[in-house]
This record gives sequence, structure tokens and C-alpha cells, in this order.
Amino acid sequence: MTADQGRNPVGELIAEGAMVAGYADGTAERSPRPLTVIGPPEFSFRMVLTGVHSLIQYSDLLYALSVFRLRIRYKQSILGWLWAVLQPLALMGIYTLVFAHVVKVDTGGIAYPIFVFCGLLPWLFFSSSISSAVQGIVAYPSLLTKMYFPREIIPLSYLAASAVDFCIASVILAALLIHYRVAPTWNLLYSIPILFMLGGLTTAVALLCSAVQVRIRDVGLALPFVLQVWIFATPVVYSSQSVPPRFRTLYLLDPVAGAIESLRTAVLGRSPDTFTLAAGFAVTMAILLFAYAYFKRSEAAMADVV
Repeated sequence: MTADQGRNPVGELIAEGAMVAGYADGTAERSPRPLTVIGPPEFSFRMVLTGVHSLIQYSDLLYALSVFRLRIRYKQSILGWLWAVLQPLALMGIYTLVFAHVVKVDTGGIAYPIFVFCGLLPWLFFSSSISSAVQGIVAYPSLLTKMYFPREIIPLSYLAASAVDFCIASVILAALLIHYRVAPTWNLLYSIPILFMLGGLTTAVALLCSAVQVRIRDVGLALPFVLQVWIFATPVVYSSQSVPPRFRTLYLLDPVAGAIESLRTAVLGRSPDTFTLAAGFAVTMAILLFAYAYFKRSEAAMADVV
């Protein structure tokens, strides 16, 4: 028997592994190693802060994915970025024909095209962001199983792309203000916190629906119908003044309704209702904290069930 024939490769590997692990005597006997179990984090405010810190560390990935969404959104499209303008313009024309000439809607003396356009812009941002973000995680399962990153980056990248469309369509709103001679006032500054509130609410709904969609795909199937009903439950094509006074306060507790009505009021030169704004901010923050905490807790199992 030669020296090579007497070697035991398996035994050598075990001994080598033991020495690498820190056993200088080279024996195969090992002491118990510490076992780390990775599971869902506890549902707490600290988990939210940790998630936000991690999201900031991966901000470059969020930027890269947002740019990617913008590049492929209108890829191989003849009209390209014009679709960001044509969609709200087409809806404005249809609603103007129906609610200004067939069914009269009281707008308080404001031309109906600009009245409805002020409501359509925030609503289209809200609805398009949620519709695309909910399908984002299930559409890219390979990203979840092959690498780690904060999973909320995927739905947030869709929100960023919709925000760019919103900014482009805002140019048309500015042109309508000039055409109908609506002079801007200092009340226009209210639109800044209102847009932040709308963005926070959109983020909350997108994160919550995305997390549920991973396990229950009915969310994505039911969402178009829910949004169709929701648009008529918000003051997009009509004014909140059309709502009976006894229901108006409860009606405006819906932060989407409050944000759209307050934004329209501010853009048209009037001061928004402070109670509506305060209630909207409170409800938005509560929903956003809960939605983000639920998303982070569900994040650990997404790669297993997607």
C-alpha cells in the first residue's frame, strides 16, 4: 500500500475544518457553535427607526431603481413622456363634458376644467403609484432571493417615477391657471405640506398593499375596482361642499379626500381648512407608521413565499 492509498481525504477535511474553526489539536470533536435564528423583527417603533436607517444607507439603490423605472416606463413608445400629460388632459376633457354640460356640478364659480384638473393630478399620482407598486415585489422575485436590500425600495421606486409624471403634468396646471387668469396667492404655499401628506399616505398604502400582495394575490386583482370606487368617494370631479354638512367632517377624515380638497383650495388661491389639514396629517402619520412596521415585519418571509 502506497502513502497515497493510505490517506483518508474525508478525515483530512474534517481535521482541517476543525483546525480552521479554532481547534488546534486537530480532533474532529467540536464544541457547540452559537446558533443564530433569523426571523421577523419585533413589532416596535425601534424597528421602524432601524428600517429608516437601513433605507438611507441604500439610498443609491433607490435612486438607481427609480431611474430604471423612468427609462422603461415609456420605452418603445412613440409619444414617450407626452403620456404623462395626455392622460390627465383626456380625463379632464371627459369629465368636463359629463359634469359641466350634462350633469351640472357646482364649482363655486370656478371654470370646471381647472377645477377638475386640480383634483385629477393628485389622484392620478396616488392611484398610479399604488397600482404599479403593489405588483412590484411579486414581479421581481429573483431580486428577493439572490441579494439583500431593504425590500421597500421596490415599491418606493415606483412612487418616485410617478412623482416625476406628476411634476411634468403640473406644467399643464400652470398653463390652465394662466389661461383662466387665476392669480397665485400666498395660500399656494400650503400645497407644499399638503403634497408631503399625500406622498406619505401614498407610501403607506403602497407598502401595506405590497406586503399583503406577497401572500394574498387577491389584493392586486381587487385594487383596480377599489380605486374606481375610491375616486368617486373623493372630491375629484365634485366639490366637498356637495357632501351633506352632517357627513362632511367624517368624509374629510379620509386623508385622500382631505389632501385633494385642500390642494385644490390652495392652488385656487384660498386658505385650506386647518382642521382638515390637522386631521389628515394625524391619520396619515398613524397609517404610515403602522404600514412601514407591518412591511418590515413581513420582509423576512417575502423571499420564501413570493
